[in-house]
Amino acid sequence: TDEPVDTHTRFQLASVSKPFASSVIAASVGDGAVDWADPVRRYEPEFAVADPYVSEHATFVDLLSHRSGLPDHAGDVLEDFGYDYDDIMGRLDQLPLGSFRDSYAYTNFGFTAAGNAAAKAQGTDWPELSRRRIYEPLGMNDTSSRFEDWANSPNHAVNHVLADGSSTEWEAKYVREPDNQSPAGGASSSVDDMTKWIRMQLGGGEFEGRRIVDAEALQYTHTSHSLSGASGTEGARDSFYGLGFNVGTDDRGRVELSHSGAFALGASTTVFMLPSEQLGIVVLSNSAPVGGSETVAAQFMDQVRNGRQTVDWAPLIAGIFDGIAEEEASPVDYATPPASATPARPATEYVGTFDSPFHGPARVSADGDRLTLTVGKDGRLAYPLTHYDGDTYFFETSGENAVGPTGVTFEIVNGAPASFTVEYLDKQGLGRFTRS
Repeated sequence: TDEPVDTHTRFQLASVSKPFASSVIAASVGDGAVDWADPVRRYEPEFAVADPYVSEHATFVDLLSHRSGLPDHAGDVLEDFGYDYDDIMGRLDQLPLGSFRDSYAYTNFGFTAAGNAAAKAQGTDWPELSRRRIYEPLGMNDTSSRFEDWANSPNHAVNHVLADGSSTEWEAKYVREPDNQSPAGGASSSVDDMTKWIRMQLGGGEFEGRRIVDAEALQYTHTSHSLSGASGTEGARDSFYGLGFNVGTDDRGRVELSHSGAFALGASTTVFMLPSEQLGIVVLSNSAPVGGSETVAAQFMDQVRNGRQTVDWAPLIAGIFDGIAEEEASPVDYATPPASATPARPATEYVGTFDSPFHGPARVSADGDRLTLTVGKDGRLAYPLTHYDGDTYFFETSGENAVGPTGVTFEIVNGAPASFTVEYLDKQGLGRFTRS
């Protein structure tokens, strides 16, 4: 619409919620309500992973710095499938683990378990704890960690995605409801409110002469706890993750704190701070992530450091985002079946009910020669299947974790389909659905 954005307009923050969350937990650590070294399961008994030792010993630090061993974005697709927080917590123990405390993989639901544990330790829920610990003391009246507060605000930015086939036309097509992972991605805020939070961060936990967060506890969130990316180029700097922050150094050795947020369904945000210079910037956008927010922040910091733009940031960052999208997409060009493609079996032979211990029930139905795959809690998602080759079909994925077209390959036993594997669900070997 033509309604203007102002400094009180609420934007969904996506993963910029994470540094908010670490502030909330730091405030709780500062007054002794919890300790960084506490096992999360002490307060959140539903948390469990494949290794019982990790289940019992993973601490707030382990989960907030993504070093629990859970694989990248563990459980996220289950949210697309309609499963709630409790459902997802109950299935994380099926995922293969990496090395505990010696590997980094970005996990929204591991992070969320830590946030919810801190809230349960204090007899409340995450949105209320966030309000009590950070938002209310800072006077952040446009901020909440509850979806309905954003949705019901008369001054909120509706999320937009690129129209099909366009690189310039945007449309308000989806609504992203992130309450299931609120500590990791469920906050919303305005520019005015976020500048208060940044001033508190740069002030060592103080704001306008008042102590909001214990200085030592807050500084601990700014400290590196995981190696998030080893440099692949001689002379380049490694990347680290603190507690809800990316932690790095610039070419003058100054500490940088940052985080970006992205909803593929239409939000892109970033925050960047240079504490030694008492400097920070926040960029909020109601567009799907294409690198715009990061470009604005990078241009600003380059201008501050060097008095000019030393890099053409827009194409550089857009290229990074394009590369991420390409990595997530299937290597198979489903739009072009192989010249030697073999025909499918009669559609009725594929019909049946199937089940995956991790992804839940599925059904394949036929209408003439057209197949439909129905998956998710209570049959939430229905995907028309298009034949590709032999017993392989494909469909267009949807939701926050969509990756474009993905394959569905039926496994034939004794002349009949006994199971099928969904390509994009099989990264951890859990994409197989067996006939019920």
